[in-house]
Amino acid sequence: VVSTQSTGRKMTIGIAGLGGLGTMGVKLAAAMGHKVVVISGSPSKKQMALDKGASDFVVLSDPKSLNANNNTMDLILNTISAPGPFSKLLPLLRTDGTIVQLGISPEPLEVYPFQLIFQRKSVAGSLVGGLKSLQECIDFCYKHDIYPDVEIIDASRLEEVYGVFEKGNSGGIRYVLDIEKSKAL
Repeated sequence: VVSTQSTGRKMTIGIAGLGGLGTMGVKLAAAMGHKVVVISGSPSKKQMALDKGASDFVVLSDPKSLNANNNTMDLILNTISAPGPFSKLLPLLRTDGTIVQLGISPEPLEVYPFQLIFQRKSVAGSLVGGLKSLQECIDFCYKHDIYPDVEIIDASRLEEVYGVFEKGNSGGIRYVLDIEKSKAL
């Protein structure tokens, strides 16, 4: 998405949501040389965002944080799948900015036309590109040593992992259950 939106100039890119997809977005945009701002409802994720490559952090529930970042971003990648924050993201875009919806919300997104019209803001969506763009992304990740934060576990650790999720998964790890190893338990 970033490569299709980029005109060759360095941008300020907001990444809304710091889960698995958001974390990869931060790593990729930072490796491309863009200024990356993480937008999250969890203030506790600030240090993780900075560690992953963000240069700034905006808290969705803090009006001062939002207001201080109004009209500062060229592009926002919204990886949040929960309903609600979309209308808070649009004021963060500069004139001619674009927000790309990547998270699949279970409810309709709330957009007021005035938020789009007066500053020529755009809303787009994206799932995945074709084989060529996917290969380019994989090659870029390999070249820049960018990998998802994944830990492979067996079923004996499920309760531990549920505990991590209940506490907010501040480490941002995505856990993958190894079925074959779990069968041996």
